[in-house]
Amino acid sequence: MIKVVVVDDSAFMRKALAAMLGKDPEIEVVATARDGEEGLEMIRRHQPDVVTMDIEMPRMDGLTALRHVMMEMPRPVLMVSSLTTEGAEATLKAMELGAVDFIPKQLSKVSLDIVKIEDELRAKVKTIARRRMSHLARASLAGRSRPAGPSASGTPAAATSGAERAPRQAVRPSGSQCRDLVAIGVSTGGPPAVQKMLSVLPQDFPAGILIAQHMPAAFTGPFAKRLDGVCRIAVKEAEDGERLQHGVAYVAPGGRHLRIDQKVSRIDVRVVDEPREALYKPSATVLFDSVAGGVGRRALGVVLTGMGSDGLEGMRALKTKGGRALAQSDSTCVVYGMPKAIVDAGLADEIVDIDDMGEAILQNLYK
Repeated sequence: MIKVVVVDDSAFMRKALAAMLGKDPEIEVVATARDGEEGLEMIRRHQPDVVTMDIEMPRMDGLTALRHVMMEMPRPVLMVSSLTTEGAEATLKAMELGAVDFIPKQLSKVSLDIVKIEDELRAKVKTIARRRMSHLARASLAGRSRPAGPSASGTPAAATSGAERAPRQAVRPSGSQCRDLVAIGVSTGGPPAVQKMLSVLPQDFPAGILIAQHMPAAFTGPFAKRLDGVCRIAVKEAEDGERLQHGVAYVAPGGRHLRIDQKVSRIDVRVVDEPREALYKPSATVLFDSVAGGVGRRALGVVLTGMGSDGLEGMRALKTKGGRALAQSDSTCVVYGMPKAIVDAGLADEIVDIDDMGEAILQNLYK
């Protein structure tokens, strides 16, 4: 059984989350708590595999409680976030502190949305818990108390340390450049990984960057703004019709797809709604497929941490057109789903630790 502790000041949310999780026979909610202080007590007592943590709570808020969890008893924490700008900023901060991901707090929507949230919640809890168990088992067999890759919390140490030290700057290689567009697909555990990767790129990075991060619409603007504040390159939320520029990273708005339109002398960024039936919006596959058709061998595709296999078919199209592909390594992923799909399909030219991904991206523009 996967043991979960639910921490939330709303009695409705505690009951709703417990009910959603309890529908799965493999998950047991062993305790609930009304604030951070009580949550820490329940976590110490029950030693759960996963914790869901509200952000705004009395006595002790979620960010303070999260810091205590990560210092005293590291384990996967899913933040429960409101889909607002303030909620986004707090959630992104939580992920810098070690939270693995988040779930939306707005559960008062139509029944179809509720079902989707339920399925996603249970899938995240099970995937993250099993990954933590796997790493702890490997560490135990190796005679170590903690795994060398992801930390005991299930969050790669590399993904949580970016704010603690100034990142080095990747060095531009010598030789002729043969690629000038980088397309990135990422999901669960993505924000810290993307920050770590982009923060090493030089200000004069000689390519444009397009990012499809699975994230709600309210989050992508604050996410881009946070990245822009810590990276040497410029980072912004993409706008439909703007001209793609070198040294700029464009984040797809949540709920919409990112494409390109190759003109005679420029590339335009397109933000579109189709295909509406896509499982993920933005979709990595839609992005990669568009890039494959627009620039082909001039593109580098990068797949980072995330559940599922979004990006697989798009990367296949990109490789067919002569593009190159990088996949994040298993040991540095929060969830080794999307990169694994690329690797298992034989599409990855290189498998790279997240600490080295920025450098690898720059090097691969010249291969």
